[in-house]
Amino acid sequence: MPVVKSTVKAVKTTLAPADKPASSKLLKPKKIKLVRDSFTIPKLEYLMLDALKLRAGALGKSVKKNELVRVGIKALVTMPDSQFLAAVTALAPIKTGHTSKD
Repeated sequence: MPVVKSTVKAVKTTLAPADKPASSKLLKPKKIKLVRDSFTIPKLEYLMLDALKLRAGALGKSVKKNELVRVGIKALVTMPDSQFLAAVTALAPIKTGHTSKD
C-alpha cells in the first residue's frame, strides 16, 4: 500500500502551507478560464439578440452578444424546474451542424 501512503502524504503536504505567510500571488484573483465554442441559431433568434443589444443600449448599457447569452444562461439557472422545462419545451428543434451558404 505505498501508493495510498504517498497519496495521503501529498494531500497533507498540499494542505499544510496554511501556516506560511500570504504571498502576493495569493492576493491576485484567479483568472477565469474561457472556453471558445460555436453553435447554430435560427436567424429570428439571432435577430432577437440584436434587438436586445439595441434595447440595452437605449437603457444606457452597451452589451455584446456573448454577454446576452451569458445573462440568459444565468436566468435559466435561477428558474424553477417547471419554468425551465416549459422554456426548453417551447423551443422548436433545429437541424444542427454546418448550414449551407444562402
